[in-house]
Amino acid sequence: MLDREREWKLLSEFVADPSPQMRLAIVSGRRRSGKSYLLEALAEEAGGLYVTAVQEEGRIPALHRFTGSVAQAAGVPSSTLRLDDWEDALTTALDVTARQGSPLLVIDELPYLLQHSPEIPGLLQLLYDRSQSGGAPGGRVILCGSALSVMNDLLSGTKPLRGRAVIDLRMLPFDARTARTHWQIDDPQAALLVDSCLGGAPGYRPLAPGDSPQNNSEFDSWLVETLLNPGRALYSRVESEFLLREDPRITHRALYYDILTAVAGGATTPAKVGGLLQRDRAGIVPPLTVLESTGYVRRDDDLLKPRNPAYRVADPVIRFNQLVTMPAVDLVEHDRAARVWSDARPTFTSKILGPHFEDMAREWTRMHAGTEAGLDLGTTGGTEVPDREARTRHEVDVVALAPGERPQSSGSRIALLGEAKATVMPRGMRDVGRLEHIRDLLDGLGHPASGATLALYSLHGFHQDVIRAAAKRRDLLLVDLHAIYGDSQVLGGQ
Repeated sequence: MLDREREWKLLSEFVADPSPQMRLAIVSGRRRSGKSYLLEALAEEAGGLYVTAVQEEGRIPALHRFTGSVAQAAGVPSSTLRLDDWEDALTTALDVTARQGSPLLVIDELPYLLQHSPEIPGLLQLLYDRSQSGGAPGGRVILCGSALSVMNDLLSGTKPLRGRAVIDLRMLPFDARTARTHWQIDDPQAALLVDSCLGGAPGYRPLAPGDSPQNNSEFDSWLVETLLNPGRALYSRVESEFLLREDPRITHRALYYDILTAVAGGATTPAKVGGLLQRDRAGIVPPLTVLESTGYVRRDDDLLKPRNPAYRVADPVIRFNQLVTMPAVDLVEHDRAARVWSDARPTFTSKILGPHFEDMAREWTRMHAGTEAGLDLGTTGGTEVPDREARTRHEVDVVALAPGERPQSSGSRIALLGEAKATVMPRGMRDVGRLEHIRDLLDGLGHPASGATLALYSLHGFHQDVIRAAAKRRDLLLVDLHAIYGDSQVLGGQ
C-alpha cells in the first residue's frame, strides 16, 4: 500500500477502539482514489464485513445482496437470510460481526443505496443512539462513497448522523512525487506530463496499457493510445462522463460541460463564465457551486484580498477532456487522434501544463520548502497585486505569508513571492526584477515584504546570470523541475 500510512493508522485505531458502543466513520473521495482498496484491506485485516452497493440496483435486490453478504459472513447459505427491511438488515449485520469477534461493518458506495433507501442514515442514527445505552449492538461502521456532495451532506445541518461520526476522512489523490513512484517513471518531465493529464488518482495506473512513458516522445504515443483512444478504459470522454454521473444533482450535463469548458479555458469568475455562455451570473452560480462540492471545480481564494476568488477545474482528466478531446471529438472517434493531439499541443501547454506546473510550485512551497530550502513559511496561495502607476495588475503565482499571519488580513507579512513558468525559455534576471517590483508594491500597500524570499520555479532551467546571482543572494531561490520532484537541491536561498 503506497502513501496511505496516515489513513491506515487512523482507521486501524478506529477499529481497535475498545468502547462497547457503536462508532461511525465516514470515508469519501473521488472515484479511483483507492478508497475501496484500502477498506477491503482493512476489513480483511480485521476480519470484518465489507459490503459494496451496486449502481442502479433496486431496493429489494440491494437488500438481498446485502443480507446475502451477511449470511456468508455468518457461515450460512445466503438463501436462508432474506430480510426486506433495512433496520433488520443493519441490526443483523452488526450482530453477526460482533459474534464473529470483529465488529466491523464497511458499507461502500453508500450513495447508490441512498438513491432508493434514503432512510438508512436515520436507521443508523437510531441504532447508534440505542447502542449508547446498550439497547442495540455496538460495533464499528464505516460508510464510504465517491459522490462527495452526498457524503459531505451526511454530517451537515440537521442530518441524522451529524455529531455522531468520529472520523470524516477525505481520501485525496497522490501528490506528484508519490504519483511518479506509483507510475514508475524515472524522467521528471514525463512524470509531469502524465500528472498534468491524470493527476494522482492511483486507480488509473492499472487501466493504462503497457509500460509508463519514460520520455516526451513516448508520452505522445502513450497519450494517443490512452486518453484519446475510444477503445480504452482511460478514454477521457468516457471517464469524464463517468465522474460527472457520480453526483445525483448533475442531471443537465450539457450545462455542466459548458461551465467546465469555460472554467478550464480561463473564465475564473461566475460573471466571466456567464458571459461566455450568454447566461446571467445568477444562473451560473448554482451549478458552479455543485461542481465545487463534487470536487471537480475548486475555488482559490486570493491570499491577500477578500472577495476575489478564482475558480479552476480541479480534476486533470476533466480539464484534459474539455480542452483537448471534446473540441475535436469527431476526429478522435474516427481514428484521427494523432492529428488532434498535434493540433492541441499549444492549448495543452498554455491551458493545462502551465496551470498544473503552477499548482505543483505552490504544493512544493507548502510541503517541502521548509525542509529542502530552510524556509519558515505560513499559508501559501496566490494573489493579484495592483500597480496603479502602470495601470495594471500583477498576478503572483506563489505567495507565502509569514508564520502566524492570517490570510486576507490587512498588514499581513509576506515571507515568499514566486513566479512559476512552464515555458521553454529559461528564467533570468528579468523575472527577478519583476518580483522585486511586486515586493516593493506590496510594501507600499501595507504588506511588509522587504525581507521576502523571491522564488523562480522553472520547467526549463535558468540563465547563468540568475544562477550567479542566486549564489550570492540569500533572498533568491531557484527551483527547477528536478528540485520539485526531490531529485536535486534548490539553488540559492543560503
